[in-house]
Amino acid sequence: MVTPLQAFDRAFKQMPLVAILRGVAPDEVVPLADGLIEAGFTLIEIPLNSPDPFTSIRRLVEHCPPEVLVGAGTVLLAEDARRLGDLGASLLVTPNTDPAVIQAGREAGLVPIIGCMTPSEAFTAMACGAAALKIFPAGRFAPGYAGDIKAVLPHGARLLGVGGIGPEQFAAFRAGGYDGFGIGSSLYRPGRPAGQIGALARELVARWRSGN
Repeated sequence: MVTPLQAFDRAFKQMPLVAILRGVAPDEVVPLADGLIEAGFTLIEIPLNSPDPFTSIRRLVEHCPPEVLVGAGTVLLAEDARRLGDLGASLLVTPNTDPAVIQAGREAGLVPIIGCMTPSEAFTAMACGAAALKIFPAGRFAPGYAGDIKAVLPHGARLLGVGGIGPEQFAAFRAGGYDGFGIGSSLYRPGRPAGQIGALARELVARWRSGN
């Protein structure tokens, strides 16, 4: 049986870009996910400050193939982590480092991607069981900030840059030490046509794979 962490390892290795659909509505989420999956995305996040986010997450959990992991972002409460587990979600993404939320997520069978900025927060997140660290807001710092933190973190720590990083910044931030990125407004904005989002998704995946 594949564990949640093993499933995440596979999905992350295949495509370490997280599609952040902040503001998405339940009625549009399935066709958007189809376009993302076709483009090559394997990680999809619905922030909890979106309209009716748990309905959107439930629909994606029921719709997406098992190799595509779905979860919530902006998770601030342990009770929301437990609710995600009840829905069969896979990912727990936070903007901050809260040990109680991380613990609740792990107990619910979720894979924690934990927001942090400082080395202290990063070590706390990893000690609590974070599968990956979300450096936020990464775009406000030089690309090499990831490498600086990795110099003191345990070997194999995975860092995702989130906030202000689009495809034009991929190469510099990858060279700086980031292992992947969370992509929000560069990919999805409320009202943006589904066809345009699919085209942007293909461009993002192509840019990642090219290394440029």
